[in-house]
Amino acid sequence: MTSSFLLPADYRRIKVVHYFDELVATPFTDGMNALCWPRALDGDFGEVVRRLEVENGEGIVTLEEERLRSLEVSAAGRMAVGQMLADLQRLRDLDREPVLNCIYGYPRDEEPGPVATDVFSFHADSAPVEADTWLCTYYGPPSEGLRNEEALRRVDIPETRAELLRLFGGEEDEAFAEWLSEHCYDLHYAPLPNARPFSFGHGNLWRIAVDWPGSAVPPCVHRAPAHSPDEPPRLLLIS
Repeated sequence: MTSSFLLPADYRRIKVVHYFDELVATPFTDGMNALCWPRALDGDFGEVVRRLEVENGEGIVTLEEERLRSLEVSAAGRMAVGQMLADLQRLRDLDREPVLNCIYGYPRDEEPGPVATDVFSFHADSAPVEADTWLCTYYGPPSEGLRNEEALRRVDIPETRAELLRLFGGEEDEAFAEWLSEHCYDLHYAPLPNARPFSFGHGNLWRIAVDWPGSAVPPCVHRAPAHSPDEPPRLLLIS
């Protein structure tokens, strides 16, 4: 699968790197909150998906190394498997716990209320300590990003905040702020009018900033792409 990949022009929050070691070592600073290692990976990732023979439908299938190695694929498919296994090992060497998923569909909020909190909503990842998120889409619809300057926290939209306060049933105080955090409402964003979301592309390895106490930069706002049943599943590496 090929895709046109174009990073936002002159956007200071994204830095392009040229090597994996640079991706690891570059700090998030001066407002920069996303690192991208652009790659044109060889191999037939679509063949890997077809050979998995997972029943199509809603769900996320975690792919173990043994299963990938046992697939009967062509040389191009084997090359794709090798690319994904190499990325898994790169991140494990950093003492991370990467996961490779074949994604046919994500669960949606059954009763989203004023703020949807599923992965289709633009959001920031969060952690109680210093952390970051690593992402790579090998096949299927890629992740999408949103410039921080074109995003507004949904809890800061007056009408939405009033509805959340009504659901909370109390005063706008520290307890309300804690309630928003507990339900992850404060991590979700609405695009401003004329916002221009951008694609993370295929094969590119990203390291993005998350929301953690003491972070020097704002978190990277992103989301899983809308996924219709007639589209292929995603092959996604995440850590």
